Amino acid sequence: MSVGIIANPASGKDIRRLVAHATVFDNQEKVNLVRRILIGLQAVGVRNVWFMPDYFGFYDRALEVFTGENSLQMDTRLLDMRINADQEDSQRAATLMLEKGVRCILVLGGDGTNRVVAKGCGEIPLMPLSTGTNNVFPTMVEGTVAGLAAGLVATGAVERENALKRAKKFSIWVNGQERDIALIDAVVLTEQFVASRAIWDVEKIRQVLVTRSEPFHIGVAAIAGSLCRIGPEEAQGLNIVMNRAGEQPQIRVTAAVGPGLMQDVSIADYQTILPGQRIPIVETPCVIAVDGEREITLETEDEAEIELSMEGPWVVDFKQTLSQAVAKGLFRK
Repeated sequence: MSVGIIANPASGKDIRRLVAHATVFDNQEKVNLVRRILIGLQAVGVRNVWFMPDYFGFYDRALEVFTGENSLQMDTRLLDMRINADQEDSQRAATLMLEKGVRCILVLGGDGTNRVVAKGCGEIPLMPLSTGTNNVFPTMVEGTVAGLAAGLVATGAVERENALKRAKKFSIWVNGQERDIALIDAVVLTEQFVASRAIWDVEKIRQVLVTRSEPFHIGVAAIAGSLCRIGPEEAQGLNIVMNRAGEQPQIRVTAAVGPGLMQDVSIADYQTILPGQRIPIVETPCVIAVDGEREITLETEDEAEIELSMEGPWVVDFKQTLSQAVAKGLFRK
């Protein structure tokens, strides 16, 4: 009955605080969030909690209030791992949690944090809590509620089929080899260097591929949401090709590409994507950003494709989980 907690101290602090009006999600509030998570986990019988170590020290800061009569009745430990203060810490932590038999991982971060955790967690379900900027994959959920839901899954009190949903993902193939994944979007930028990782200038976007498209999203996903709706469980995605400079746009939309940042976007064409279908990258050299992070640099001679899969990570549906717990009378004394 082990649970893992991966909290990204860098989430909620990128360049979009300078170029738009994004809210800063400070680390002290994440500490408070972790405390509420622990209380929820304990209430449903979780006995072991593994933490990812980090440069801010969420583990020590969160636990310092649980003393005396308020002491936790759980075994809480830090993973024995080296930290580099980069996103790969989260992937390594998820892999270690998999090896230790963790049954659910709570992730405090944005789309990018959840992407790298998904690369290491195997079949462990994720309970993603939004603490980043333009979040689509994680949701805004109160920490106590998240702890309760994750704990119910980890202890087996609520069956997986009544608690979990399978997310979609993209596989990014470069020269015939799988290079990376994306959970929400893959964006092709007319650049040849990574620079600032966050995306905020739509004039540099050449192509956008999304696993879901809904009108209430923000960020690059909002461009797709302005065209049509594709839900998170529908077996399709969307490929959007942007206009080159000087071309006559076929479609123009206005989208919230950042918090408080509205921009007009010129689109040449778009099409739905089916599972197993590989969509070629329309232009090289370029940089491919996955879930908001510039990650892959392609040269002119490189060939790249993006494939939609329905085999992404398992995700805790906290509303369905808690509803099932109530139906089973788990909160009655």
